[in-house]
Amino acid sequence: MSAHDGTVGGSADTGGAPMLDPEIAARLKRDSAGLVAAIVQQHDTREVLMLGWMDDEALRRTLSTGRVTFYSRSRQEYWRKGDTSGHSQWVKSVSLDCDGDALLIQADQVGAACHTGAPTCFTDRDLPTTEGTRP
Repeated sequence: MSAHDGTVGGSADTGGAPMLDPEIAARLKRDSAGLVAAIVQQHDTREVLMLGWMDDEALRRTLSTGRVTFYSRSRQEYWRKGDTSGHSQWVKSVSLDCDGDALLIQADQVGAACHTGAPTCFTDRDLPTTEGTRP
């Protein structure tokens, strides 16, 4: 395994293509579709940009290429933010939560993060709520 890219050599199952480090794969708690939620946050401002989904291959690509790669549940294919829009996400760090069912990706966002053209997918999406107060 390369110390920098999170990959190991290929196997018969992948046709010789690199695969996700088995130690990382063993720590993931996937949903019934084999996916893990991936929260993307701007690395310097800590603004939450979006939520996407990753399977083992999308995570391997993210760890090894420096570009955030997702798995589209609707299209059932891999996609990289910015390949068509030019609004790319450059990986700064990737963390796995304590349960292994969510990833936090610190990225350098170029352009809008949301497909609507908004800076984040959470722009103007506040719901009416009662604000809590700490005792």
